Amino acid sequence: MKELSLEEARARVEELRRLIEYHNERYYLLDDPEISDAEYDQLVAELRELEETFPELKTPDSPTQRVGGAVSPAFAPVPHERPLLSLDNIHDEKGLLQFIGRVKRLLQEEAPHVPLEFVLEPKIDGLSVALEYRGGRFYRGATRGDGYVGEDVTANLRTLKDIPQRLRPPHPERLIVRGEVFMQNQDFVALNQRREEEGLPVFANPRNAAAGSVRQNDPQVTAHRPLKIFCYEILVAEGESLPTTQWEALEALEAWGLPVNPERYLEREPEAMMKRLQDWQGRRHQIPYPMDGAVLKLNDLRAHELLGTTQHSPRWSVAFKFPAEQAITQVEDIRISVGRTGVLTPLAILTPVVLAGTTVARASLHNEDYVAEKDIRVGDWVVLEKAGDIIPQVVRVLPERRIGKEKPFKMPDHCPVCGALAVREEGEAARRCINTACPAQVRQRLIHWASRGAMDIDGLGPSLVERLVEAGLVSDVSDLYRLTVDQVKELPRMGERSAQNLIRQIDASRRRPLHRFLYALGIRHVGARMAQILAQHFATLDAIEKATLEELLAIPTVGPMVAQSVVTYFSQPETRALLRRLRERGVHPAEEGKAPTGPLQGKVFVITGTLSRPRAEIQGLIERAGGKVTGSVSRNTDYVVVGENPGQKAQRARELGIPMIGEEELERLLRGD
Repeated sequence: MKELSLEEARARVEELRRLIEYHNERYYLLDDPEISDAEYDQLVAELRELEETFPELKTPDSPTQRVGGAVSPAFAPVPHERPLLSLDNIHDEKGLLQFIGRVKRLLQEEAPHVPLEFVLEPKIDGLSVALEYRGGRFYRGATRGDGYVGEDVTANLRTLKDIPQRLRPPHPERLIVRGEVFMQNQDFVALNQRREEEGLPVFANPRNAAAGSVRQNDPQVTAHRPLKIFCYEILVAEGESLPTTQWEALEALEAWGLPVNPERYLEREPEAMMKRLQDWQGRRHQIPYPMDGAVLKLNDLRAHELLGTTQHSPRWSVAFKFPAEQAITQVEDIRISVGRTGVLTPLAILTPVVLAGTTVARASLHNEDYVAEKDIRVGDWVVLEKAGDIIPQVVRVLPERRIGKEKPFKMPDHCPVCGALAVREEGEAARRCINTACPAQVRQRLIHWASRGAMDIDGLGPSLVERLVEAGLVSDVSDLYRLTVDQVKELPRMGERSAQNLIRQIDASRRRPLHRFLYALGIRHVGARMAQILAQHFATLDAIEKATLEELLAIPTVGPMVAQSVVTYFSQPETRALLRRLRERGVHPAEEGKAPTGPLQGKVFVITGTLSRPRAEIQGLIERAGGKVTGSVSRNTDYVVVGENPGQKAQRARELGIPMIGEEELERLLRGD
């Protein structure tokens, strides 16, 4: 930083505070950030450096002196008995050694008998919450808020299946724990894809998707989002034989039935800690949840009280932040893709660049407002990031690199595929092609229909769908069920055997379960989970077709938006005609009702490693036999199904003594042997 006079520093400090307050509001209150975490951290670091250089400019209300964001007036305030503090950040081995050195000096002064050992845990990028239990029952849940007062989101948190409503005994009479609500990477991608198809604004990253899902006025919206939680700190506990170390605290949380991240380590030596941190950083793209670093905590809990805290962070813990991965590339073109619901989405065609371990050559620009706000032009140089290390997105344009030949983008008012009018309805961000027979929409609907979570027609991918549509053999999903081997084998790159396999797969899909059929129809706002809820409630397709708005709203997890969408869909003449054709061609989804029973009733399974069949197929077999498949190993797990190259789940199973079985033994269990 260049030398500044006091007046220059004062002006810059005021500017930085305005910027940080603005971005705090975007991040904490609106769950809609405009800049990356790395850019935000740079603003705070610059402000902190100026305040240290010019102490007379430091004020109690400065953003550097506070923990988090403001509390939304939409929720009742909840004062925290113990502040939910943020953590200081370190970024390299030098920072790690400095942190360990500080803790060592403090221990020598306050508690020389305490061993210098640390628990290392993944730092998940989600929404921090406090869960309170009284008499073993879930009593209240609150967001972190500003660290001292949070927001009451109890009703929303009750919808998370991971949060037990009752603790397993013996448990404290009263317990408050801190945890992180998050969304797994694949669920975040699927949620954004659905929102983009429906013309809704997409979430910038998994953290904002999780925060926006929890901070809803309607708990039913939260219930429909694929949220998970890991608990990691005991804030208040009243009882006997309570943990005295962080390691014991995590074990106790798990014993009481609270979800705890199985990936954690206890280390003494700085070299071993650095090795763990580097390993996590190298594997961050393989980890299924958004992990932006790691947290180091002194293991001895009694020493936490002795070491104390600063105004905004504990002295006994620190966050090791992974560097934000960005890349600079050029926008070669902006093209339009048309989704299955007719939504027109601008797509940036980029000069290929390596980012977060993969080569990126295109990035969704979401909608015309997004392009306009960022002023993205063809020919621009742009900064890319991956949202949650998954989805490439344009973070910002580099206008200083413009040479005057860049071309502003204008959203077309007609579909680029079929030429039909593209309209933008009031209140929507998306522009839609109004022609339901548009070849692009037809292709996308066919791809969705054949996808694994829907009718699961193996082999019917985008390339083959394209050939079927171009050949005039298929114009909607019902046409799939009158295809013949002779027709299919004449297509390019298809032969007799391939054609036979495809027709066999199509025939097998005629009796898929009702919930898969409903999801395959692509009804707006009806995802895979909502399709299951509707199928189990109504049991038959005929009952769902005839369901009234009142009958749908009587289902606890169905809100007005979903109910109206279902009624509207089944009232349309086009839908009735499609369903009639499907029935005539032998498509009769299997009825559903109560949860399946079978030889695995009540058993909990976890799957890890590479198996001979797709994981979704094996999960389906287990669930149809009455079992349940979860994503993490705990003391509630009955079996871990292990394939080749198993991960941390197998190690966790060994630690807990959970039986590990292969596919042959699973087959015996499925048969009831």
